[in-house]
Parts: sequence; C-alpha cells; structure tokens
Amino acid sequence: MSENPMKQLKIGKVVVNISVGASGEPLDNAMTILRQITGQEPCQRVAKQTIRQWGIRRSEPMACLITLRGERADAFLQRAFQAIRNRLNPRSFDKNGNFAFGIREHIDIPGTRYDPNLGITGMDVNVTLERPGYRVSRRKRAQSKIGSSHRVTPKESMTFIAEKYGVKVGQDQ
Repeated sequence: MSENPMKQLKIGKVVVNISVGASGEPLDNAMTILRQITGQEPCQRVAKQTIRQWGIRRSEPMACLITLRGERADAFLQRAFQAIRNRLNPRSFDKNGNFAFGIREHIDIPGTRYDPNLGITGMDVNVTLERPGYRVSRRKRAQSKIGSSHRVTPKESMTFIAEKYGVKVGQDQ
C-alpha cells in the first residue's frame, strides 16, 4: 500500500442478512441466531410487494439484518472468513471494491453451537471498504463527490483482504 494515510483502506461496514421468506417463528429463530453470533440486536425487513404465488404479503416481515462497524465488524469478519475456508471468488467483488459472500450454515462460524430449537440458517455477508475522507459523500452539509483517484478498486480490495485476513482470492472454489 501507499505511504499516504488518506490512501489506507479500512472496513466501512459489514451487513449480515438472513432472509427466511416468512414471518413468525422462522424469523424469530433467525433473529436469535444473529443476536448470538454478533452480540447486537437485529432489525426486521419487510416485503416490498405482494406475491400471491409464494404467499408473500406486502409489509410482512421477511428478513432480518445487522450492520457492524469498527472492532465488531473486524472480529465478525475473522470468524466469517474461517466459515468459508478463507477463500473468495473474484466475482464477489464489485467495481467499487466492495464484496459479498454467503455462509451456507451458521454453525460453520467458529464458536457457534447447534441448537435444535433454532435449526440451521444461512446468511449473506456484505462488506463495504472505504478510505478516510469518504464521509464527504454522505454528510449533510457541504456534500461532495469522491474523486476517481480516491475510489477503491477491486484489485486494491483483493490485496487488502489477502494481507489483513489471509484470504485467498482465486477461481479454485
């Protein structure tokens, strides 16, 4: 990486999402699993439209998610990468250097025990990488754009993940 401290990459946020497709007990179990894994309170997400064939009604709770930042995000990522055997596909990265991956079973995460009352649930993990100064695009007063030389590229993102977490990025999945 470069010597400039403004060019150093960091984890902006980690969003962990479990979509169960139904409200009630499956959603409550998913929220309990997220609470146990991350130590934070998850929030519910609702269906945007009605799909009769699937039995989904508009505004019905369907999923839950948690946004992790700082040390909690770092600690969760350490464990989540172990669940996917420290390998990522290059197609998981978008043009802004962010990446996403799925965990098939939550019990693959180290330190998680199987509870027959909760069952086994998979989850999606979305990671946003950024540099210092990205706040200028999100703030309310004097909002500005991020210059092209300051944006994160997929290549930089891949090297950052490989160096910091020891994750292999390659086609051999």
